Amino acid sequence: MTVDPIAETISALLPRARAELAELVAFRSVADTAQFPKSECEAAASWCADALRAEGFQDVALLDTPDGTQSVYGCLPGPEGAPTVLLYAHYDVQPPLDLESWISPPFELTERDGRWYGRGAADCKGGFIMHLLALRALKAHGGVPVGVKVIVEGSEEQGTGGLERYAEAHPDLLRSDAIVIGDSGNFRAGVPTVTATLRGMTLVRIQVNTLEGNLHSGQFGGAAPDALAALIRVLDSLRTEDGSTVVDGLDDGEPWEGLEYPEEDFRKDAKVLDGVELIGSGSVADRIWARPAITVLGIDCPPVVGATPSVQAGARALVSLRVPPGQRSGEVTKLLLTHLEAHTPWGARVTLEQVGQGEPFQADTTSPAYTAMADAMRVAYPGEEMQSSGMGGSIPLCNTLAELYPQAEMLLIGLSEPEAQIHAVNESVCPRELERLSVTEALFLRNYAAG
Repeated sequence: MTVDPIAETISALLPRARAELAELVAFRSVADTAQFPKSECEAAASWCADALRAEGFQDVALLDTPDGTQSVYGCLPGPEGAPTVLLYAHYDVQPPLDLESWISPPFELTERDGRWYGRGAADCKGGFIMHLLALRALKAHGGVPVGVKVIVEGSEEQGTGGLERYAEAHPDLLRSDAIVIGDSGNFRAGVPTVTATLRGMTLVRIQVNTLEGNLHSGQFGGAAPDALAALIRVLDSLRTEDGSTVVDGLDDGEPWEGLEYPEEDFRKDAKVLDGVELIGSGSVADRIWARPAITVLGIDCPPVVGATPSVQAGARALVSLRVPPGQRSGEVTKLLLTHLEAHTPWGARVTLEQVGQGEPFQADTTSPAYTAMADAMRVAYPGEEMQSSGMGGSIPLCNTLAELYPQAEMLLIGLSEPEAQIHAVNESVCPRELERLSVTEALFLRNYAAG
């Protein structure tokens, strides 16, 4: 079988890519100064900017966005009359969570069992490296045939909207004919996939107070209203008996039509314990791609170790609600806030604060760019055809770009296949996926220019 020269070049570049990804993963670039110093994100942004300059990008800049973070921008002019393609990734990452549960240090790229482990290896520092690999391969074989803009976001994981607001204020900056969002993933490793839909999200912090201070549970328990118990009641109101999400007035979404996700495959991918049931109803694809989904992300309450026999005066939680395509996050947020307030028991005082929001997204998979991508995937993944799937996660920038540039074709690809375990401990990237998706992107740019 003849190997495409682009594929040969990217294979040869992979050791360099691993070294660069190790440097980038080493930055503890969590965009939350309560957890890590801002300097870590600033250093990661500077690293990305330097990488673009080294590839000949012009107008490279660190953009100070309204949420206090920096995004990295650069432009590589193309041949006369060539289309312009915007390549997106983000350098900020999720917190490492439980450090003791990481087999290897989260900010030290470590090879194990054929995968590279580290926070951000797949989501989405690896996406930036994928862009670099594709462009380097094209430069080695006649040059990059399109104009390229690159934007690397600094607060995607926080959902604070800095880059969205910046793009709205500078509408010409990211204008392009096609947009490749390198922040999704294949349905599974080896199955070339474009993501056709994304759920949006809203993040709400709920604080419940019942007493001026904690009380002795023996002296006052049984009559004194327990704030933690009240909070548990509120959170439980967000699910039906089978675990389906329920918010007063919220539509359940439309059934998923497309690639299905067999339940046994999902159980394996999600590492569900034997005997534990899945929650919700309908197909797995319905539940994770096309319906609202509530998740309690955290609760502030006394830990078991060191707890005293007390009735709690206050408790709080952070709640995430994923919003299916066809619904607006702002309207869903209003329904969620109303629901939480209405279901707070015993007249407890409840304070609600929205701390993040992103809109759902649905791509037009009939556009010419998808034909160019399908042809590229057919070469990069011999014997496989491009599949379209949904993704339960959110990329808030997508809708902003779609509204700013309605003529632009948008495609979502990336390294976050199920084994990557993004947002969890022991996140990893498959180097073979990095290689094949870099080939895919390079060939897509060539096909798109020719089309």
